Amino acid sequence: MNILITGASRGIGAAAYASLKKHGHNVVGHSTKGSDALIAGELTDPRAPRDIWDTAVDELGGEIDVLVNNAGIYEAVSDNAPDEEWHAAWARTMTINLQASADLSRLAVSHILDRGGGGRIVNIASRAAYRGDSPAHWHYAASKAGMVAMTKSIARGYAAEGILAFAVCPGFTMTGMAEDYLASRGGDKLLADIPLGRVAMPEEIAETARFLALDAPPSMTGAVIDVNGASYVR
Repeated sequence: MNILITGASRGIGAAAYASLKKHGHNVVGHSTKGSDALIAGELTDPRAPRDIWDTAVDELGGEIDVLVNNAGIYEAVSDNAPDEEWHAAWARTMTINLQASADLSRLAVSHILDRGGGGRIVNIASRAAYRGDSPAHWHYAASKAGMVAMTKSIARGYAAEGILAFAVCPGFTMTGMAEDYLASRGGDKLLADIPLGRVAMPEEIAETARFLALDAPPSMTGAVIDVNGASYVR
């Protein structure tokens, strides 16, 4: 399989990139600054998704079978912040977390349709899409809820062409981002809200994404998989 994954430099993205490579697939990864192994792309730039896509298509010999939208940010903004700061925070989060994923998904759908159908999109969302988040993260929860709705729309709209779409909703995951948040909010108190008693490891989310990208049966299209230690059950 030829696979593109965004946000592959750390955390869930790095774990998914390593897992997919380990299983023998041709994987192109993206990160904001890029590296010798990863495509560079600043997702606040509206041109970046197409540039990333075109570069990945070239590197993968003209075909992409699976897109994994993992890149995202988790930045706080106070609910009583000045209007300019509030609007800027919402614009940045929605652009990176949702608009860039939508742009890449649109390119993936077009690419797959052009070659006759058959491909997969996996979106890394969050339990916040259903449970909500803190008073400083309305925008984050909204962006991830939008990602879930987009996933379901793609699944319903293109299943007949063999385009399958799935979403993963992690809770707290042991990435640098999660570690900082746990420390700032009192880790023990937050952990008490997770029946499993610990946050997820990046490899657990990566394994879920790998299954959806490669092995999930077609009838699962549109599914949203929770991986949050039972901290939120639907």
